[in-house]
Parts: sequence; structure tokens; C-alpha cells
Amino acid sequence: MVNFYLYCPMHGSGIGVLVSDSPYGPFKDPLGKRLIDTDHIWNDIDPSPFIDDDGQAYLYCGNPDVYYVKLNEDMTSIEGDVIKIDSKPENYQEGPWVWKHDDYYYLGYASTCCPEGLGYAMSNSPEGPWEYKGMIMDATEKTRGNHPGIIEYKGKSYAFGHSYDILKSKTSTFYERRSVDAAEMKYNEDGTIQTIPYWNDKAPDQIENLNPFQRTEAETIAWSEGIKTRKEQDMIYVTHINNGDYMMVQGADFKDGASTFNISAKPFSGGIIEIRLDSKEGQLIGTSKIDKKGENYKIYTSEVERVHGVHDIFFVFKGESGELFHLDYWEFQK
Repeated sequence: MVNFYLYCPMHGSGIGVLVSDSPYGPFKDPLGKRLIDTDHIWNDIDPSPFIDDDGQAYLYCGNPDVYYVKLNEDMTSIEGDVIKIDSKPENYQEGPWVWKHDDYYYLGYASTCCPEGLGYAMSNSPEGPWEYKGMIMDATEKTRGNHPGIIEYKGKSYAFGHSYDILKSKTSTFYERRSVDAAEMKYNEDGTIQTIPYWNDKAPDQIENLNPFQRTEAETIAWSEGIKTRKEQDMIYVTHINNGDYMMVQGADFKDGASTFNISAKPFSGGIIEIRLDSKEGQLIGTSKIDKKGENYKIYTSEVERVHGVHDIFFVFKGESGELFHLDYWEFQK
């Protein structure tokens, strides 16, 4: 059985761990106590695990210092002492993230405060010493908090971080409401990282086209306005759908075209789904009419105009008042 582990800070008290057999939970406390006890008021912050190629797991944390400890194979107990890293890199603030690329180990972190950029250091060992190398992203006045998360996926590397851009577009009042941003990250030949410009509103390039002829969960969304997603038991669905809301999926390859569209919906006040291409006001290729009332999900089938090639699909929701319907999944048919 595969387990998922959630490491959580408990300010002034240490770090806890929770375990689940699903990334969606429910998570349970396997210890009945904290994994790490500490009296460091701020250093028990931002726990981040890393598993090396040999299977040894580490847990990093800390503000204003950075610490690590070895995790045992069970991932819920530690081996030895919690060690303070003496070679704390320049401008280290918090939010450590350790990963390996080729033969080098990297320590990314929130750098300076405030605003925060993304700094990084390199080492030949997950235990250091760490040598400061520069900035993954320079600090700017546009962001107050910016914590890194680095992954490799299908041959490319991506940096994730935080911004307040969406919040600032809605209000001038400051709240701790950060949005997640992502950008492709590239390495130089010597292993150093090319600095990324501040987050913009353009997503990283799509790696491969979406296949609209297979069941696609409704929560597969590249952009949306107004809607939310919710999980109940083993089901995730789209909710809070009102008149004028929409959602978009990017880069769907219709190949030689589709003839029909199926969508699983649970009606409330009912309405229609306009299927448009490439923009909210783009080419209308079909509409799906959803009943006004219903107790359960059912499949609604509608005809669509045959189109070819790769397009973004916009599902635009129209109806009278209140919540229109919930959506589970959809698919086109040739």
C-alpha cells in the first residue's frame, strides 16, 4: 500500500506528521505526539521532505536558520539529532526545498524579506556544506512572500512559488492570500540555474495536447472564473456554477473533428453550457442543455459542429438565478 505523508509546523512546539493512503486524506496522526519537539519559536516552520537516490529520507525546516534531520524508513520517526546547517546560504529566510538534479543537490529557499525572492545553493551532499549560487527569481516589490517548490516532469524543470497578483487585482487591502505561480526553469551547463523573471500571467508551455475524446474530469481546468471544486467521499466535482461563469481547458486536439459531446451533470436551477473555442466569446460549436431539477448525476448528450485541430475549449455557463448545476466529467465523441 502506498502512503502519503503530511509534515506540518506547530509554532513553538515542533513539527508533526500525518499519514493517509490517499493524497486527498483523511490524514491521521500515527504517533499521538509531535515528530520533532523543539523550543525554537520560529525554526519549526516550513518542513520539507527529500528522499535521496539511495532511499534515505531527510526533513528540512527553519526560519531564520535552516535545519535537517534524517527520517527512518517508516517516514514517521527520526534517526539521530536535528542538525543546524552551519553553511546557511546567503539571504536565507525560510521555506527550504531540497532536490537533486544530475549529480548536484540544490537548496532553494525564500530569500530576503520583505519582499522575498527565490535564492538557491548547491552541494555535493544532501547534508551540505551549501554554497550560495544566486537567485532563481529576484526579489521585487510585487511580492511579499515567495516560497519555492521545484519539480522535474517529462524532461523539463519547473519552479513554483507565491504571489499576491490576483489579490491585488481585486483589492488594495493587504491580506495573506497568496496564489500559486509556476514557470519553466532551466539549468546552465555547470549546473547553475538561469534566473527566472518575475511571474507573469502566461502559463508554462503545454507539454502535450489534451485528448478530448477520453473521459476528462470536470476539475481539469486551465483557467476559470466564478466556479469552485469540491470533494465528497471519492468524488471531486465542479460547483458554485452561476450565470456568466466559465472554465477553460487548454490545447485540446480535435484531430478530424467530433460529432457529439457528453457531460455528467447534477441539475439545480438548470441552464445551458455553451461550448466555445479559443475565447469566452469564441466560435460556438454547440450547447448542452441541463435540466432544471434532478436528484442525481446523469449524462447529457448534444451535437457539436465538427472542427479540426488544436483549440482551447471554453465552457460558458448560462442560466437564470442561483446555482445552475454541478459537473463531474465530460468527453467528446468522434
